[in-house]
Amino acid sequence: MIVYLGDYVDRGPDSKGIIDLLINAPLPGFEAIHLMGNHELEMLQFVQGDAPRFDWLSYGGLETLRSYGVEPPRKLAAREHIRATFTAALPEAHRAFFRRLRHSHQEGDFFLAHAGILPGIPLDEQKPDDLMWIRAPFLKSDADFGKIVIHGHTIVERPEIRHNRIGIDTGAFRSGRLTAIVLQDGNIDFLKT
Repeated sequence: MIVYLGDYVDRGPDSKGIIDLLINAPLPGFEAIHLMGNHELEMLQFVQGDAPRFDWLSYGGLETLRSYGVEPPRKLAAREHIRATFTAALPEAHRAFFRRLRHSHQEGDFFLAHAGILPGIPLDEQKPDDLMWIRAPFLKSDADFGKIVIHGHTIVERPEIRHNRIGIDTGAFRSGRLTAIVLQDGNIDFLKT
């Protein structure tokens, strides 16, 4: 099983290529589970015309637009035109992929989420907003979460292993270091580019 932790868009010049890769190239013999990151959420809110948490276009959205062949006008005030053009450029296979994204996954002694969890709330009661956005309350917590939480979202120099969580986001889009965690036979290892 391969679990992807999200932020497939906005993190470099080829978001469309990343989505094509995730859709079309599952590894033979592996089940792929794709979690939603806050960047996918913001992109979807932009497409739907919902109020985003941050200005998606200024935080990686322009690169995502370009990867889909949409060149934004010089004046970003034309958001409705940008939204309509981008929505039309999104292939149906990509829309279906984004609709299938999950917020979390549990496997054995591990709970996987893009950003983490809100301490003090049972894992099966976590809210999507926390799973995609949380930082300080989760990162600073020494609580026993019931499972070890594997997360990305907060960039670290190298994987961060704590008794209750493992952070693996090494900021590949800017550092060039992509990190994966391998959980097998009770061992924890890392794969790095």
